[in-house]
Amino acid sequence: MKIHHLRNATMVIETNDSIILVDPMLGKKGEAAPPFAFIRFWPRRNPIIDLPSNANEILNRVTHCLITHLHADHIDKKGEDFLRQSQIPITCSINDEKALKAKGLNVVHTVNYWKTTEFLGGKIQGIPAKHGYGYVSKPMGNVMGFFVELPNEKTIYLSSDTIYTEDVHKALIELKPDISVVACGTAQLDLYQPLLMRMDDILKFMKTAPGKVIANHLEAVNHCPTKRSKLKNKVAKTGLANKVFIPNDGDFIAF
Repeated sequence: MKIHHLRNATMVIETNDSIILVDPMLGKKGEAAPPFAFIRFWPRRNPIIDLPSNANEILNRVTHCLITHLHADHIDKKGEDFLRQSQIPITCSINDEKALKAKGLNVVHTVNYWKTTEFLGGKIQGIPAKHGYGYVSKPMGNVMGFFVELPNEKTIYLSSDTIYTEDVHKALIELKPDISVVACGTAQLDLYQPLLMRMDDILKFMKTAPGKVIANHLEAVNHCPTKRSKLKNKVAKTGLANKVFIPNDGDFIAF
């Protein structure tokens, strides 16, 4: 298995049989969405960086797509266009099926929370995600993580946009993923508590994960203040460097 990190939460899982695109925010710098914060952080349009130069070569090989939720930093108009034009088969939350089909996208499979179904010759199940601490998680809507088991491949847990919850803990402890992906940008709006894990919960996730961990959702949207350099320093100080990958955009990791 190879994991190609493109930008933010957009990644590609490459196996012997499938090339799976996850959460396609594919627009050029500044064309996907307005600023997500205007006062707390510099109000730049999103994304604040372009895709890496190797993105098109990787995207041209995509055979399937997983979508965790419908925020613009996980699927933007350019991502929708890409999926629609090629009629890429999509797997998503049962809660998002109607909205994606209304856009003309090729939803072939839906997943429910804590329910296991067949997926590309293996299995997938939905893991609940809570997009923020306190009240802010309610207006952020439904989010789904995925636990994916494919034949002769490492198991992978895509935790998506979430704080550390009992469900996240259960997924790490009981499902024992070989690879876990965690959103580390500590996104925050101008009001309310963070939308993603604070640093203490990021480190808790990394310590609890039984296998390797990939950190994403970094340095690509204007409301995510956590920098890779800070995260690398924290990871090193807590003795987790041997299990945690913090890829740059365009990097791949082979497992």
